Amino acid sequence: MINRIISFSIKNKFIIGLLVVALVGLGIYSMSTVNLGSVPDITNNQVQVITVAPNLGTQDIEQFVTYPVELAMANLPDLVEIRSVSRFGLSVVTIVFDDEIGTYLPRQLVQEKLNDVQKSIPSGFGAPFMAPITTGLGEIFQYTLKTEPGYDTVYDAMELRTIQDWIVKRQMALVPGVIEINAFGGYVKQYEISLDPDKLKSMEITMPEVFTALENNNANTGGAYIEKNHQANFIRGEGLARSLDDLRSIAVKTINGRPILIKDVAEEVKYGNQVRYGALTQDGKESVGGQILMLKGENPNSVIKNVEKRIIEIQKSLPKGLKIEPFLSRSSLIERTTSTVTKNLVEGALIVIFVLVVLLGSLRGGLITASIIPLSLLFAFILMKQFGVWANLMSLGAIDFGIIVDGAVIIVE
Repeated sequence: MINRIISFSIKNKFIIGLLVVALVGLGIYSMSTVNLGSVPDITNNQVQVITVAPNLGTQDIEQFVTYPVELAMANLPDLVEIRSVSRFGLSVVTIVFDDEIGTYLPRQLVQEKLNDVQKSIPSGFGAPFMAPITTGLGEIFQYTLKTEPGYDTVYDAMELRTIQDWIVKRQMALVPGVIEINAFGGYVKQYEISLDPDKLKSMEITMPEVFTALENNNANTGGAYIEKNHQANFIRGEGLARSLDDLRSIAVKTINGRPILIKDVAEEVKYGNQVRYGALTQDGKESVGGQILMLKGENPNSVIKNVEKRIIEIQKSLPKGLKIEPFLSRSSLIERTTSTVTKNLVEGALIVIFVLVVLLGSLRGGLITASIIPLSLLFAFILMKQFGVWANLMSLGAIDFGIIVDGAVIIVE
């Protein structure tokens, strides 16, 4: 059989040459487009269901939230295991599926069950939702919003967080391959109304009435349209509060023909912030940052390049005196890993070529045998691209050129 292959190759040099050229071309294409990472991602095929209920203790979370979710997910097809964590105000249920059914079918199955689970969870105990489609290695980029010299007193922690949430995050979410942007640091802006209990009591107004008034008077409504002269005039009612004065002027109820406004029963209407449990500091000063998570299965090297391009565009829309400063990027780790693998492969190939030339006693025979190394490597990249195997320290670092050329040495001899 081997003699026939050798004979065919010698008699049909043109065909063999074309096959080699095709192998090289397809191999170079696969090598340039294969997913490039630093280390292999061994995260199993899982879906996490998260429920946040800040007022509930651990026992209530387990009984009224975690248990119903686990029970609803117990009979899903291709299920491997279910595990959960119940803590004060938080429930996390991890559902692990078989790898063969893909990424999106399990999420569809879980979402169908969540629609039913929501009915069994008591009102006010939180709404379960699925975590983003990412893995333990999905964190690829982190950055901070930094003030330039001379603007330290212009932007406080609340303004920086508002810019992060409403300018940077919204534009960064459009980057291909990015699944979520988590913000941390600063203060989340809120509108706070401090009610005066004595005023409420004297005017016979209850707190639920204040809540209802705020809810009903802080919204825009549509009023269909009026047709006139063969034209449709659309009606739109604008009632959305856009300032503190708008909130102060909301009417709670009417007493003896006189409207009672929020400012009549409130001690203060002001800007406030959510209760926070930590802070981000940079160079000894409080700062605001963001964490970018990558979609599962995407090429981290390509996603990071897209993120860096988008940062340049976002920088143009930031207020004067602010800049986005990256402080953690997976690209540097990928670059060091790729450099290490490339160095090892080149050095290994040169040593093997030298040994072959010396042992075979023929420069031509040694080079012919050594040509197996790049061709085998290109063929490996073709298969890696075909079967979705990532190029990283583990998959490339295990290549042994001595074993690759072993058969070629025997044939040449």
